[in-house]
Parts: sequence; C-alpha cells; structure tokens
Amino acid sequence: MTGRARARGRARGQETGAPGADQSREAAAVEEAKVGRGRQKTTPGPFTEEALLQISAGFQQVKLGERGGHRRDFNDVGINTRQAMEHVKDSKTGVSGRPIPLSTNYFRILSRPQWVLYQYHVDFNPPMESRRLRSALLYQHEEILGSARSFDGALLFLPLRLHSKETVLHSETRNGEKVQITVTLTNELPPVSPVCIQFYNIIFRKILKLLKMQQLGRNYYNPNDPLEIPKHKLTIWPGYTTTILPYESSIMLCTDVSHRVLRSETVLDFLANLKQQCPAHRFQDVCTKELVGLIVLTKYNNKTYRVDDIAWDRTPNNTFTKGDTEISFRNYFNNQYGISIVDCNQVMLVSHVKKIVGPSGGPPPGPALLVPELCYLTGMTDKMRSDFNIMRDLSVHTRLSPADRETRLSRFITNIQKNDEAQSELDKWGLSFDKQLVQMTGRVLPAERIFQGQKSYEYNPSRAEWSREMRGIPLTSPSHFSNWLLFFTRRNTTEAQAFMQSLPRVCDGLGICLQRAVMVEYEDRQESLLRALQQNVSPQTQIVVVVLSSINQLKYDSVKKYLCVDCPTPSQCVVSRTLSKPQGLMSVCTKIALQMACKMGGELWSVEIPLKQLMIVGIDCYHDTAAGKRSIGALVASLNQGMSRWYSSCVLQHRGQEIMDGLKKCLAGALKEYLKFNQCLPSRIIVYRDGVGDGQLHSVVNYEVAQIMEAIKSMGQDYVPKLSVVVVKKRINSRFFALINGKVLNPPPGTIVDSEVTRPEWYDFYIVSQAVNQGSVAPTHYNVVYDTSGLKPDHMQRLTYKMCHMYFNWQGIIRVPAPCQYAHKLAFLVGNHIHREPNVKLDNLLFYL
Repeated sequence: MTGRARARGRARGQETGAPGADQSREAAAVEEAKVGRGRQKTTPGPFTEEALLQISAGFQQVKLGERGGHRRDFNDVGINTRQAMEHVKDSKTGVSGRPIPLSTNYFRILSRPQWVLYQYHVDFNPPMESRRLRSALLYQHEEILGSARSFDGALLFLPLRLHSKETVLHSETRNGEKVQITVTLTNELPPVSPVCIQFYNIIFRKILKLLKMQQLGRNYYNPNDPLEIPKHKLTIWPGYTTTILPYESSIMLCTDVSHRVLRSETVLDFLANLKQQCPAHRFQDVCTKELVGLIVLTKYNNKTYRVDDIAWDRTPNNTFTKGDTEISFRNYFNNQYGISIVDCNQVMLVSHVKKIVGPSGGPPPGPALLVPELCYLTGMTDKMRSDFNIMRDLSVHTRLSPADRETRLSRFITNIQKNDEAQSELDKWGLSFDKQLVQMTGRVLPAERIFQGQKSYEYNPSRAEWSREMRGIPLTSPSHFSNWLLFFTRRNTTEAQAFMQSLPRVCDGLGICLQRAVMVEYEDRQESLLRALQQNVSPQTQIVVVVLSSINQLKYDSVKKYLCVDCPTPSQCVVSRTLSKPQGLMSVCTKIALQMACKMGGELWSVEIPLKQLMIVGIDCYHDTAAGKRSIGALVASLNQGMSRWYSSCVLQHRGQEIMDGLKKCLAGALKEYLKFNQCLPSRIIVYRDGVGDGQLHSVVNYEVAQIMEAIKSMGQDYVPKLSVVVVKKRINSRFFALINGKVLNPPPGTIVDSEVTRPEWYDFYIVSQAVNQGSVAPTHYNVVYDTSGLKPDHMQRLTYKMCHMYFNWQGIIRVPAPCQYAHKLAFLVGNHIHREPNVKLDNLLFYL
C-alpha cells in the first residue's frame, strides 16, 4: 500500500535520517554578527551578557515550521517557561509507576571550582583589517594571555582574569609597523550562561578534530575506521553527535552514535550512468536537477562540498592561479596528491565554499571547482532507501543494541581521556568529563486497558501492540459498506478476486457489515484510471478501493487529488503485490478493513480518559517542495470523550508566511465542530505541537500561544477554557538503557524520565512509548511551554502516554500522541500528493490514513 511502510516505520518509532545540513538563517545571522564584530570600529561597545541574550533571542525569531540547518540548542538556554507555571515551580516530577534503574548517554562535565569564562574586547591601533593578522599580533603575548584562549577577531575569551581591567600590549608586524592592542574586560560569564554553553561546544569540537575526526554536516565521523559494504558499493563512517547543555544537576555532554553512509560511486560514474538513461538533448538539465544540492566527499583531503552548479565549459585541463603561476587542475592533483586524472574531458563541479578568506582577510577567493572523478557521493537516494536488501545490510552495522551502543559511548570518552593532545586542551581550560554514563531512576507506567466495543482487554506490555488480542471482537463503532467500488486492472484480476473473497471473513469478526463491491476494471494507465473514477464515483459512493499494479506516484496522486478535492470520497490504494501472497492475505485484509472503517468515520478502540469535556489537538507542518516550498499546516482535534472521532483541517500558505495565521482559523473551526458534536465547548484544551525545529521555542512561546488564544476568544469573550501547549520533539539524541538482571536492555514501553537529564528552566519529560525489535529505542521529548490547566505532572505524563495508544493505523503504541501522527499524515498527503486543500466534506473523516 502506497506510503504505508513509511507511515508504519514512523508509528513504531524507527524513523531514520535527519534534516539537511544547509546553513540555517539563524546560523547565517551568527556568521553576520561575527563578521560585523571583526571589523575595527572607532567606538566599539562592550557585549554584555544581556545584549548577547537579546541577539540570541533575535536569531530565533524564524518562520514557524522551518526545519533543517545546524542545531543550536544552546540558544534555548534562558527560555524559562517553567517559572510562569505556579504548579510546577517546586517540582515537575511524577509519582505513578514502578521505579526502574536506567543509564543514559550523558556524561557530566567536571570543571575546577569557581570556573568562570572572562570575555574581553580587543581593539587595534592602527586598525588591522585581516583577522589572521590580528590573531597573530595578539598571540605574540602568550606569556600574558596564557595558552588557553579563543579569539574571533574582536572578542577574546580566557579562563583567567588579567591583572587590570584594561591591558595595553604592543606588537610589531613583519613590515616593522608598530601596533597597540588594548584588551578590555567586558564580562565575567558563569558556567551556565548561553555564551559559556556555546563556548563549551566550540572547545569540544576542537577535541574531536584532535581525535582526527572529520566533520560532515553537523556531526563528526572517523574516516580511519570505515565499514565497507562492497555488495552495494557503500561505505559507512562511524561517528558521534555531541551537544553540551545545562541540565537539572549539572552541565553535561549528550553524545550518541551516528553513522554516515558514503557511496563508492564517484560523480563521474553517476554522470556516465545518467548519460545512458536519458536523451542527449536533456542530459544537461537532468544532470543539474540530480546533482545540484548534493553533498560530495573528496577523499584526497576528506572534505565535503555542496554541489551548487556544473561548469560545462571547464575541464581538468583548464588552469587556475596558484601563487604566482598558472597550473592545470590535472597537474595540480598529480603534484599535490600523486593522483592521475584519467578522464581529462569531464566537466567540473562548482561549489561556493563558505568561511574561506584570503590571506589578507579580503573576500573569498571564489567558488571551488571540483573534479567529478575525485568526488564521491554521500547519503542515500530514495530508491536505495526503498531497497529492502540494502537497508537490511546497513542495519547490521547501524542499528546498535543498547549494550553495543553503551559500549561505544564509553569507549568514545575513554579515547578522549587517553589522547594526550585532547587531554592537554581540556586541562588548559580546567575541564574534564566523568568516565561513567549518568545513572538515574525512571518510572514505568502500567499498561493501559483497551476498550473495544462491549469488551476490554490487556495487551502484552513488552510487545506494546494488540493485533492478536483484538481479533474476533466487534469494533467500538463499526462502519457499514453498502455502496463501495473496487478498481482493478485486467492483470490484477486474480488479486482483486482474492481480496473480495477474504475481506468479508475479516469484516464479520470486526462487526463490519459488508456488501459486495461494484468492481470496475480500468486500463493500466493514469488517464484511464482517472477517467474510470470520474465515470463511476458518485456522491452516494461511501469509499473507493484502488488496486495498483505497482507503486506509481502519478497514479496514486491522481486518485488522491480527484477523491480528496474534486469528488470528496474516502479512498484506499493497495499495491497488487501486497495481495498476491495467500499465506499473509488475511492479515493484510484485516489491516485494510480497519483502515477503510476509520476512513468512513468508524471508531476502532479507546482507552480510559478520566478528564471530561477535553479536546486534544495535534499540529504539524510540512514543506511542499513541488509548489515552491509552500508551508502546509495541519491541525487535528478530538471531538468525543473516547478520543476516537477527529476533526481535521489544513492550510496552505506561501513560503515565508506564518503558518499559525491559518491554523488559528483551523482551531476556530475545530471548536465550532466540537460545539456541534457535543452541544458544548471544551472546558480544557491540550495542544501537542509537532514539527518545531531546534531553536524555535521562542516562536512557539511568544507567537503561537497568542494565536491559539485569539482562536479561543473568537468563540466569545466569556469562553475561557484551561489551555496547555506541549512541544513534541522526536529528533533528539537522548537514549536510555535499562539495567535488568545485569543486562543492558531497552527500557520497556511506558518508561518516563522527568529528572536528571531534563532542563531546569523547562517543564519537560521524556516518554519511551513504543517497542522496537532491533536496535535502541528512541524516546520522545515533551516540553510543556504553556499551561493554565493546573494538571499535575503525573496526570500530564499519563494522558500523553494514553494518547500514544489511539492511532488507528497501527494496532499498538506509537512514538507520539495520536493527533500529532494524524496531523503529520494529513500534512504529508497534502504536501506530497494533492498540493491543494482537501474538500471540507472530508473534515470529520480520517481520509488521509
């Protein structure tokens, strides 16, 4: 079934991949600030901590929903949302559940007592334009400044305080020019200040470089310990993600194992294959489309470059200026690296290299030209990701068990402590790391009871799913299929007939009344399928099932566009291969029947929700790349007490617009629908906000909450419900390991962590909700950024866990609350397939599953 594998992977918490490594707007702003400070001004003002905080806050006012870019979590330091909530000022920890001993992938930073970072402003007279020259002149005074220092051209950081607040130094250039350097103390920064936190991360990146690790994107990898998979022409570089931040008890390093997949295929190989597959007149256009934006690795210097263009008029025989002489690219690589370029007629790749300045500190020397023969592609294509054999062979190396992951992390810290250069650098600053992973105690919530129809049952907590237990039990509110259509091609007649024979047997056990479908044969072409839909689907049609001969996005898109926009009808697409195996057909038909039932408004199961008149809302965002990166905001809101009926709405806005402007209307629509459904408005609203990138907490706190409040006010001035806004983050590096009977295992589903590694200024907690069969389970981080409900932390945690049971597309517990996953599915369908707002007649149906 199209898109099902991906959705199921997300539901079970086995997502892989991360946002691209393009520099974010925030990072660009940081760079601009540094450049501005680097210029010599006549009256430079000191940067106080408050000013730096204001700058930091300014960087974070980015557009809502924008993802990607470098993580800048240290900029979140100082966003104190917890102080505004009286009921969690003293304690944000829960009490229910049984205790469980855990370890986690954090190491405490041990620093000398009274550690302070001193910030100085450095002024040169006469002014020196070159940053490199300024550094050289300043570093002539090591006997005064010490060997531990960090200088960005204007700001100097030292671990010691100089004797005077203003220190005057005298240096001399190579040309004999006398230069006076004035070093003025501007601030004393305590260890938890945002600047110090950023500084810790800079120091640690230097440590990683001393370990001969190579930065690719945001993480560091070891090129000297590669894992080869020759069968698929792939190489894996093992590496680590690292972030240093202040937590409940101390400043800690969070580090996790990371892997970077490199292809043994060069760009020249890629171009040769492409040339065979496409017509000659389209070759240049196709090459540009396929290559521009990709990250390539040049193994002769282990550096990565982003391909920004292709220089069709340049070859390795062309020359460039090196020093005072002209040299060809061919001869340069032969002389410099001993590499002989085989194809001298290949075109060159263009990369606009950043952060490179000339020796005089002037503008960058221009774009870098790269030889395709020497550039290796990194990352994986969508085709590779959909190849089961490739992913299976990769998972052998990348999906580490909890015990293996803990061993790798401990070895990483040991390697730092054994490396003399790294240890010397840490000693300079008075820093060291604890040798042991942080040990802590979590809590495991009891398993929920599932209510289905007139019966209820418990599931196996370790499996966290109930597909077996629910068999033969009528659904809570089953649908009745009396007027539905099945579309199929002639070559798929056998699979369609087998489906029609098995489906009634499944539906009987679920309490679904199923009449035989009208079967419509169509020719295996997109136009024929669309014509068949237009001729046969009527307003009386309850649901449409389409059997596709293969995974074909054009056909899938045409089905969804027509049935979601032009002729609003729930639809279900299934690939014929899924129906072709008799031994698994009953299981497949069960899942399809459940999807069909809830797409028509049926209710499958529920859990006990003690709170009355409660509306739970999920919000997520998606960027429609096919429509110029328009933003799609999706909102899904519960309508009934059992959280089994949902209202869905989405908004499409142009790039750069604030999505919440449209979502405000969506929320108002949800409240009106709740009023119509229940004859009253909800007295309590809990919003789970997914899709928030790192560093965007300010946008949620300062902008989005106000928009939500305006939507509530639109229902009447007297309407003041209790409101909670919870930011949901899946893209985190935190991992937890359970210590059970002397073994290191995954924590069981329902594990809560709300101490030690949470942030003191936030009302936050982690939940491990799903179970995984391989590798290490990934927790989800919840941050309550606004709360007038007065719910105890225990109740908020338990309610959040309950909502992870209510996703009808998977008979088990998923990684995020159900409305978040529903909102994700809706935004993905609109942004990836239909590119238009769905018809309002579908708003009360889960048509996007």
